[in-house]
Amino acid sequence: QVQLVESGGGLVQPGGSLTLSCAASGLPPRRYAMSWYRQAPGKEREFVATISSTGATRNFADFARGRFTITRNDDANTAHLQMNNLQPDDTAMYYCYAFRARSDDFWGKGTQVTVSG
Repeated sequence: QVQLVESGGGLVQPGGSLTLSCAASGLPPRRYAMSWYRQAPGKEREFVATISSTGATRNFADFARGRFTITRNDDANTAHLQMNNLQPDDTAMYYCYAFRARSDDFWGKGTQVTVSG
């Protein structure tokens, strides 16, 4: 019974910061790459950031690089996305994604981030 639960979303003014959390249950630690994706209304889901199963490698979308940081805590079985200098274009539903293989992956239900003001 794998479950990914996101939290930490909310309303923030431009230039503000938020940290999203993803709590994993039923997922063996240190075996899955953890990623964040986002989807705005009327747009396709897009990649934000990923961290490898060991935490050794991180990758970011161009819009996220330099502003967002992805981390993982395998003792707590959590992953986090720290977002700084948020802008209205960052408004979206943010999803946690765990991946090990093409047929071995899991999605969370998402947490809403709204940047306005």
